[in-house]
Formats: sequence, C-alpha cells, structure tokens
Amino acid sequence: MNLNQITVPSGDLSKAVPFYEKLGLKLIVEALPHYARFECPSGKASFSIHQTEKRPEGEGVWVYFECENLDEYVKELIDKGVAFEELPNDKRWLWREARLKDPDGNQLILYYAGENRLNPPWRVN
Repeated sequence: MNLNQITVPSGDLSKAVPFYEKLGLKLIVEALPHYARFECPSGKASFSIHQTEKRPEGEGVWVYFECENLDEYVKELIDKGVAFEELPNDKRWLWREARLKDPDGNQLILYYAGENRLNPPWRVN
C-alpha cells in the first residue's frame, strides 16, 4: 500500500488554489468551486482541497511536505510573500521544520528529515 493523496477542507478555493500554486504545487484538476487537485513537485503523491462550509475545529488538519533544501525553499517563498509562523529550526525529533497556515487555517509543516523520517533512532523493529 502507498499513500496516494491527502485532501484538506477549504471554505474558498479561489483563495486556496493560488496559495498552493505559490507553494509550488502543480494544479492538475480544477473543478471549482468544489474541488482542486495538485501534483507535488517531487515524488508521486498528490494533494487536493475540497470546498466545505464547516472546517475542523481546534488544531484542525496538519499536512507535512518534505523539502530537501528547506532553508532555501522557505527563503524563496518568503520572497514571494508567503508568511511563516515559524522559520526553519531543528526539532528534538531530529527534523528541521518551518510552519505556516494556508488561507483556511490548515497547519502546513515544511520539513527535512532525511534518514530520520523513516528510521529515527527510536524506531520500533
């Protein structure tokens, strides 16, 4: 089994689609105002958003996008006007992360983990 895609809720795809395109995702399905699907710039996973009136409460949805050149990528996004809540920094779980929110408040984490993504020192055998 392999993960194909993640779909997150959006109250307004007219704002969400340009945001995700600015992040570098390629729009491959445009069924506005209800649905849009993107191809990730690397790998084979895709990402989609669907229109909904009610979004999750509390912390909501968290989506992780791995970026090999995290610091450079975040700088490029900042230069394009993307606002971050947290700039790249090293975490105790051995990942380097930057955090931002999409127009709907979904938490996005851009990160680099390298070998530690699937094989951290505490991995269960």
